[in-house]
Amino acid sequence: MKLLLFTCCFLLLVSCHQEKKEPQKPTFLIGDWVRINDKEGSITYETWHTNLKGLGYTLKEKDTTFKEKLNIVTINDILFLKVEGVNKNETCLSLRNKHLLLLFVKIRRMSFQKR
Repeated sequence: MKLLLFTCCFLLLVSCHQEKKEPQKPTFLIGDWVRINDKEGSITYETWHTNLKGLGYTLKEKDTTFKEKLNIVTINDILFLKVEGVNKNETCLSLRNKHLLLLFVKIRRMSFQKR
């Protein structure tokens, strides 16, 4: 009886242990991108590095009309898109929800293509 109780307790403890999964990082971003649906006369570029830090900027002729620093960061096992240079304070968008991440990917694919 004690052996059965011990075995059940052991199995319960072992089954409750879950491995912590690292969030899957969007490595497809790495590289140089150009926006395909820009306003006439403007062209927007993004460059993403292997550390998932990037720079986005828009040119109108030779003038930079927009610039932002982009960064994919992990906070408490949740991915965030951190944007600096647009608002007074940095903006963080949670990519925690799988649907938000898929929406982010879909918007990128509709708006940008690799150079």
